Amino acid sequence: MEIKIDRSFQKDTKRIKDKTVLQKVANTIANVQRARNLDEIKNLQKIKGTTSMYRIRISDYRIGLLVSESSVEFIRFLHRKDIYKYFP
Repeated sequence: MEIKIDRSFQKDTKRIKDKTVLQKVANTIANVQRARNLDEIKNLQKIKGTTSMYRIRISDYRIGLLVSESSVEFIRFLHRKDIYKYFP
C-alpha cells in the first residue's frame, strides 16, 4: 500500500521520548507498507461513525489513519487519552 505521512503525525512523533515506542511506530509503518489489504495490518480497528478512519494501538498510544482505496495516510500519533480529541 502507498504510505502518506501528514505533518501533524511527524510533529507528534518528535514529541515522543521513548525509543521503544518510536521503534514500534517504525515497525508499524513498515508493516502497513508491506500489507496488500487491511486484513493484514495488526491492531487495526475502524473508528465508529466514520467511513475511512482507522486506528492502530501501540501500547498507550494510538495512530490515527485515513484509508483510501490504494493509500494509507498517517494523520496523528497521540496518547490514548488525547487521540479522540484531535482525530477524526
